[in-house]
Amino acid sequence: MAVHQADAQYSPEARDLIWTIPNAISLLRIISIPIFAVLVARREMAVALIVLAFSAFSDSLDGTLARKFNQVSKIGQVLDPVADRLLIFCSVVALGIAGVIPWWVLIVVGLRDLVMAIEVLVLAQHGYGPLPVHFVGKAGTAILMMSIPAFIIAELWAGRFTQGLHLICVAGMIWGVLLYWMAGLIYLKQGHDLLRADGVAAGDAVADGTAGERTA
Repeated sequence: MAVHQADAQYSPEARDLIWTIPNAISLLRIISIPIFAVLVARREMAVALIVLAFSAFSDSLDGTLARKFNQVSKIGQVLDPVADRLLIFCSVVALGIAGVIPWWVLIVVGLRDLVMAIEVLVLAQHGYGPLPVHFVGKAGTAILMMSIPAFIIAELWAGRFTQGLHLICVAGMIWGVLLYWMAGLIYLKQGHDLLRADGVAAGDAVADGTAGERTA
């Protein structure tokens, strides 16, 4: 009976909650990302891997707690993708500084995130929130996220296996970047379609108003 009551009280709708345990965990995750990046840049890979493990665990924990205790919040839905973007960007910067990956990866990833940030701001000015995540974007993000610990592991232990792992990581990161940008183009088209529909609707409203004035 208690289980049924708990289920009845649970709501998947995001609420205007701020001071919750899941949000605190998400904030700690965001704080840990620059620490992780500094460790990677200084080539302290073992400690960096531990910090990254904490970040990955907290990423799963905050969502689980939010659903379990009915604390799904709007700010939590924002913090999670922000943390993912920040982790990818900071990791690419740190790996570039450490000489693990080429700098062009940073430029390509950073440019994509900049374009997406501009689109979010433009859509917000027209009353739209963030666009729903596309599965291509999820795939690209997942590949990039898996490449990060793999690069670190490849740097920790030298040998034939890790050399092969490094090559696989490079190939995976290239594929992830391609999907990352493909998703970005999809989001740009979606945003363009929304704004275009707004423009058409506004034009129709003006035309209807003008026609009404003439009739009167």
